[in-house]
Parts: sequence; C-alpha cells; structure tokens
Amino acid sequence: MFDNICKFLAENFPDDFAQWLIGSPVRLSRLSPSELSNEPIRADSLILLQSDELVLHIEFQTNPDERMGFRMLDYRVRVYRRFPRKRMRQVVVYLAQTSSELVYQDRFELENTIHRYEVIRLWEQPPEPFLQSLGLLPFAVLSQTDNPTMVLSRVAEVVNQITDKQVQSNLAAASGILAGLVLDKSLIKRFFRSDIMKESVIYQEIYQEAEEKGILKGKIEGKIEGKQEKAEEVALNLLRMGLNLEQIVQATELTLEQVQSLQRQLD
Repeated sequence: MFDNICKFLAENFPDDFAQWLIGSPVRLSRLSPSELSNEPIRADSLILLQSDELVLHIEFQTNPDERMGFRMLDYRVRVYRRFPRKRMRQVVVYLAQTSSELVYQDRFELENTIHRYEVIRLWEQPPEPFLQSLGLLPFAVLSQTDNPTMVLSRVAEVVNQITDKQVQSNLAAASGILAGLVLDKSLIKRFFRSDIMKESVIYQEIYQEAEEKGILKGKIEGKIEGKQEKAEEVALNLLRMGLNLEQIVQATELTLEQVQSLQRQLD
C-alpha cells in the first residue's frame, strides 16, 4: 500500500520529484517497466520516469531488501539495452526508520562488477524541502523531526489551502496513510477529514482492491462449501451401503467427527 502511494505521487507530480532527486526541473514522463524487457519485472515498488536524455529510477521501500543491489544492477542493464544513450539516475528511498544495515547499502559487487546507486533515508532528511512541494508533501511527516505531530499539522495546513478539490483529497489521503508509519491512527484523523480522503483516487483504489479481495474470498469460500456438501452427500450414501467409519473418512476426507455426526442423522 505504501509503495503504491509513492508511485502515485511520483507519476502525478514528476516535476517535484525531478527537482528533488535530479536538482533541476527536468520534464519527465512515465516509462513502463514492460518496455524494458519481455521477461517478468518486479514492479510493485518501482517507478521509472524518463526525459529525452535521462531515465530516473526510484525504488520506494518500507522494509530493507537484501537483494536491492542486484535489482538495481538488473534495471540498469535493462534500461541500457533499451536506451543505450540515456543517462540513468537510480535512487532507493526508504520510508520507515530501521536499525538494519541494509538501508546503508548503496552498491552491488560481484567479482569485477561494481554498480553504485543512491540511497535516501527519509528520517535523515530535513522536512522543509518536502513542505515546499505539493508532490513531496506527504513525505514530510517521515522526515527528520522530534515532533512528527507538529509536522503533520503543517502538512494539513498546506493541504487545506489547496483549491483543486481532487488534488486536495489525493494529498490528504497520501499524507494520512504515510503518516501511519510514525503516528497513531486516531491522531491522524484530527488533521484530515475522512470525507475529503474518501474522495481521493488513492482511497478509491484501496477500496476497490478490498472489494475485489472480498469477492475472491467469497468465491473461494463458496467452492469450499460446495466441496464440503458433496463430500457429505457421498458419506451419507456410503453409510447407507454399510461401510465402516474409517473407510468413509478415507474416501471422503471428512473428519471422523463429521462422519459420526452424519451417522447420527441417519439413525
């Protein structure tokens, strides 16, 4: 969920991310991972943005990943194969503070191969740059601060002043959800109204995903119930034929208690 929110922000505010990570307002557009190779590519936390001369590769990570270095090398080679003349900037952005040494890993080494990339640990970054750009605003509460509640209140002030209602609801939802990494849910609700957050694209996608999972769960449960009913029907017929309980358990995969219950019904 956190990864998808970060991807949403990068795709909808590419200028802000270019200014932050590249240092200049390069015009960027989205590059689909599927354009790089016919082979499967892990894309749940990956965002690729491109200009005529540059590819910006950002990985958002909530938890450390010991294979991060290899993945960065893999993506670099894929991009080179597709765009051999384009420069590439690769950045791993860690969202949640951790004591793991993996978040300090910024290279991959294999015999004579050394590949370097950049790492940003949000909890070490000052909040001001995030508070000054709409697209980076939700990251402010994860930045270096002794008072994340105060930072979130400043974020809420900026969000409340946004006149575009769709942008306002999207940033409110993104800020509220990311704040959940460092603050209590009840506290976050004090700053962002639920009715505004529910209007966001982010909220709608999360809600739709939950609904789809619910439908899938219902289908699975339905299949399980149907299988159970069929097994019970077979067990009843075997009981009528006089087979012993152990044989019926073996044939239907019902438990002994279930078969005994069916036997009592027949009796």
